[in-house]
Amino acid sequence: AERMKMVVEPTGCLSFAAARHAGLPIEGKRVGVLVSGGNVDLARLAEFLAA
Repeated sequence: AERMKMVVEPTGCLSFAAARHAGLPIEGKRVGVLVSGGNVDLARLAEFLAA
């Protein structure tokens, strides 16, 4: 979260998960995926992860 300045909600990264696990022939190619849901406060995220 801090390195990339991005926090993604679970459903916001489904396109990325699909691209990685669907067996698509994307190795070595430029691929764009939509990633959304960066509206999580980092302090709150730390609380959630610690629970």
